[in-house]
Amino acid sequence: MLQINNITYGYTPNLNVLENFSLNYSEPGVYGLLGKNGTGKSTLLYLIMGLLRPKQGEIFFDGENTKERNPEQMKEMFIVPEEYNLPSIKLPAYIKALKPFYPNFDSQLMVKLLELFEMTHVNNCTMNAEGIPEINLGALSMGQKKKIYMCIALAARTKLLLMDEPTNGLDIPSKSQFRKVVAQGMRDDQTIIISTHQVRDVETLLDHVTMIEKNCVLVNQAIDMEQPVNLEEMFIKALTAKE
Repeated sequence: MLQINNITYGYTPNLNVLENFSLNYSEPGVYGLLGKNGTGKSTLLYLIMGLLRPKQGEIFFDGENTKERNPEQMKEMFIVPEEYNLPSIKLPAYIKALKPFYPNFDSQLMVKLLELFEMTHVNNCTMNAEGIPEINLGALSMGQKKKIYMCIALAARTKLLLMDEPTNGLDIPSKSQFRKVVAQGMRDDQTIIISTHQVRDVETLLDHVTMIEKNCVLVNQAIDMEQPVNLEEMFIKALTAKE
């Protein structure tokens, strides 16, 4: 499904963030990509999307090289960056512009997820004829924008969804809502990769955990939800063992 083969990438000529790095995911599910700040987690997500291109190596999603940015492949890929902005337009207009790129977009699912985030009547907005709240995206706080965009990302119904530090900027109740939104919004055959260092925010969601440090994959294993593990302890142990 997702093959990352010996990639090297750096933002400056003499310093690589990732070097000869490989990682494979063969089954759908929710994957946690964990590591310290500066280990290349965000860079890896952008490389997977084809927004960055490796100096060496290749990344394949469903057999196609992601750096080619094939439009048919892009319909099945979506990324939620850590930081972004939204235009000063209303949500229905934004969705209308987005839908042609994501033919599986499910407006009803988006509204359901917005309800879980308690966002359907933010700023006393009303619903349009299709039941989509007329939210002015430009008037939202950063936390509210994150909620909106994560609902849009899940409603796009892509086969691959990448989220970079999705819980940053969310308050404690919203972090709990986030877990419900992902659990209820994801497809059965979907692969979601969540890059984060806030492990407690996502650990109950994860089917699989990957921990990276300095081009090394320290841990890459499935999680048995009947025998939950402390991911913080696992990461510390993995770092200690590497040293």
